This record gives sequence, structure tokens and C-alpha cells, in this order.
Amino acid sequence: MNLKEKAAREAVKYIEDDMVVGLGSGSTATIAIRLIGEMVQQAGMKIVGIPTSKESESIGRSAGIPIGELKAHTSIDITIDGADEVDPDLNLTKGLGGALVREKIVAASTNVEIIVVDESKIVERLGQKSPIPVEIIKFSHEATMHKLEKLGCTPQLRLKDGDRFVTDNGNYIADCRFVIIDDPKKLDMDINLIPGVVDNGLFIGLADKVIVASKSGTRILERQGIMKPRIT
Repeated sequence: MNLKEKAAREAVKYIEDDMVVGLGSGSTATIAIRLIGEMVQQAGMKIVGIPTSKESESIGRSAGIPIGELKAHTSIDITIDGADEVDPDLNLTKGLGGALVREKIVAASTNVEIIVVDESKIVERLGQKSPIPVEIIKFSHEATMHKLEKLGCTPQLRLKDGDRFVTDNGNYIADCRFVIIDDPKKLDMDINLIPGVVDNGLFIGLADKVIVASKSGTRILERQGIMKPRIT
């Protein structure tokens, strides 16, 4: 069993009958979705899945998970998702898969956000290994990237197969490299104040549990005594 599967198997233990479950995006979340599908198909568990991307919706349907929408299920019991980085305060960098906006909307509507990673994703500071993805609208995206650069980063428009990468929402992504991020909460707000920015891949105060898989086993990091923002 690889590390991603170890983390995913630990995460799905929290799912119970009649829950609304957020279906994350990315390789580790995909394993979790397939495991949830087995729980539905083989064990008869009754849940509704809320996907965070077109890809996770497709995988969920293929796994036999009933798929719902946030407009009908505004409060999600548990979401299982991955992350590109996790800092000591359980703040995250997400979005290398391109689904950061939908992932953040689902996370903000979730009672218990469970993040599954392997030990390589644990960092001392956000931005240490990963750029900060920022979803930006296509119109005058050059001007938006210029304003992002003024925050102290080197923004680069994401490409895929030689073309500009387009998100599920029809936007571009600028991957922003910062030399050092001292205050991720402030940076999150500063980025989102720029006209043309939809949202960014800094997930501040949204993770409740982080399941970290390593060769020696799994460990669970938990947020203590902090109320996180919610969409109601």
C-alpha cells in the first residue's frame, strides 16, 4: 500500500451513513473517492457526494456515489481533500490541480475538513515548495498579473500541453512564486483585493484534520480551539 492510499484509508473511516461528503480533487482525493464508492456499492452506505471539480464529479459518478449540489446541501458534514503544502498551523497551499476555487467554496461549507497528504507535503512555511496558484479572469489578465507582481512574487501563467490552462470556471491560473511568505493570512487578503482575481490557493484556517502518511505509518494533526470561517 502506497502512502497516498494509507492516508485515504484513514480518512474514509470518519464517514458515516446519511452524511453529505465533499469529494476533493487530486491524486490522493481520487483514491478516497474510489474507497467511498466501495463503501456505497459494497457496504450499502448512504451518502451524498459534493464534488470540488468536474473531474471529481466524474470519478464519483463512476464509483457509484450519488452526486448532489451545494444549493441543495449547503452544510457538508465531511470533505476529504488533498493539499500541496501544509504548514505548522494547518494552513494549506492548494491548486496545483487547478480546482482551488471550487475546493475553497466546498471547504468553507464543510463542518470537518480532512486533508490527506504524504509527509513530503509538510513544510515550515507556505510557498516553500509550491507556488501560490491564483485564479484570474481572462480579460486583461496581463494587468492582473502585473498587480500580483507588485506583491513581491514572480507570476507565471500556467500552461498545459503548450496552451494556456483553463479552469473548470473558464479562467486562467497564475502560479506565483514568493521568496518568503511571512504572513499567509495577510497575503491571502491582499491577493484577493486585486481586481481580476477570483481567488487564490492559500487555504487559511479551513483544515480541521490533516492525515499524514509516512513509511512508518500515519499520524493525525488537528486544529485546536480555532473557529474557522463558514459560508451559511
